[in-house]
Amino acid sequence: MTLITEDRPAPAACTTMAEVRQGVDALDRQLVALLAERQRYMDAAARIKQDRAAVRDNARVEDVVAKVKAEARKAGLSEAIAEPVWRTLIEGCIAYEFEVWDRLRS
Repeated sequence: MTLITEDRPAPAACTTMAEVRQGVDALDRQLVALLAERQRYMDAAARIKQDRAAVRDNARVEDVVAKVKAEARKAGLSEAIAEPVWRTLIEGCIAYEFEVWDRLRS
């Protein structure tokens, strides 16, 4: 799957570093928008979970990572990139959710 919402060259069509950087910058903007949407799901989770101990769910963390690794394989993304990126993302999201959970109940 290729996300295309703004004009950028396909990687195989790039002939200059300027084109590569244009593509990377465009993808980074899309990734930020997607991560902001993911963060809004953390806001919803913090609102819905009644018990603070439910914020960290290690079984869910491993489920998400397994699904990401499978999707990475299908998409041609190295698992050596995907797994640590998602583990870092998940930890950041958990920390964020704790903050929101606490703020909503203070």
